[in-house]
Amino acid sequence: MKIFVVGANGKIGKHLVQLLSDSNKYTVKAMIRKEEQARVLQTLGVETAIANLEDSVEEIANRANGCDAIVFTAGSGGHTGADKTLLVDLDGAVKTIEAAEKAKIKRFIMVSALQAHKRENWNQAIKPYYAAKYYADKMLEQSNLTYTIIRPGGLLDTSGTGTISVAENISSGTISREDVAKTIIASLEEGNTFYKAFDLVSGEIPIDEALKLIN
Repeated sequence: MKIFVVGANGKIGKHLVQLLSDSNKYTVKAMIRKEEQARVLQTLGVETAIANLEDSVEEIANRANGCDAIVFTAGSGGHTGADKTLLVDLDGAVKTIEAAEKAKIKRFIMVSALQAHKRENWNQAIKPYYAAKYYADKMLEQSNLTYTIIRPGGLLDTSGTGTISVAENISSGTISREDVAKTIIASLEEGNTFYKAFDLVSGEIPIDEALKLIN
């Protein structure tokens, strides 16, 4: 199973690409924006595709062609304005959904944000980001793709524990980026995550077991 990772140079993306590369079960194609990023990944033996989320749907679809699943873990970053949030976190995500449909890639995993589905619980300091996530998630749910929407809590650079807590609603919490990446991989073929959206934080249950408990 070949996974197209959008946002491969991000902090979650780097963990995800490494874990997929180390796997005997999956192969990975990393979408990045810059030639120098591609060179670094290629030295590690990772296949790359240079593309930008502000490119056309057709260009993104062409880069993803031949893959079996797409993971969207891109973000405009905390230092950009609302304009980039709109173009990357919303329109870029929707373009990737459309590209998946165009390339006939059915499996799609979206990395969202904790409580993005509840307007009343949005982080007011980054409200445009939450709005972007809310509507991108809605578009994915209305697509014909086999989707999973993962909404992680506050992201940490600590080592993963391999244990998590998942539910439709979790009011607060944090999780390591490594455990988010592990949860993405565990979700790829876990049927109980298909057509589901859930909050994700650190917890006490091993990842594979926790995913089977989602309602």
